[in-house]
Amino acid sequence: MIDPSRTAILRAARRAFALQPYAAVTLRGIAKDANVSAALIVKHFGSKEALFERVADFSEAAEFLLAAPDAELGAHVVRTLITHRRENGLDLLLRVVFAAGGGDERALIREHFRDQVTHAFAARLTGTDAHLRAELITAQLLGLSAAMAIDRTGLAATADVERIVELYAPGIQQLIH
Repeated sequence: MIDPSRTAILRAARRAFALQPYAAVTLRGIAKDANVSAALIVKHFGSKEALFERVADFSEAAEFLLAAPDAELGAHVVRTLITHRRENGLDLLLRVVFAAGGGDERALIREHFRDQVTHAFAARLTGTDAHLRAELITAQLLGLSAAMAIDRTGLAATADVERIVELYAPGIQQLIH
């Protein structure tokens, strides 16, 4: 079980680092948004720099998403994306969307996403256009993530997980093979 205060801190930090320049982000601001103390942030993450590195790291997300055989990968990534969001209150990938724009920190988030998620998918794919197919897969996953985040009461966010998998995963699976 994930600690709710840690989840709140990560959510607030992702929002802060995505929307503001790194220099403008403070632990106090993140703490206020997360409804925790700055000391608790330091206890969990150590420093602003360490918290940013955690926010910018997608390696755990890639590990979760790619933890299935190729024949089942399309269904697995969709199911994992949805269930992780519903069970933990955090989206595995969506923070990269909010990292658009200028700033070295935002560029680092996008670079980590590309290196840790898109390239990890490309490394799993065989055949022609592996990198292109990997980018298209991650684009579809980001689209689903955005739909769930934008309308939290909409069907993409609330429908039965297996029904969404049934409808959405075949398009991703086609790109895998």
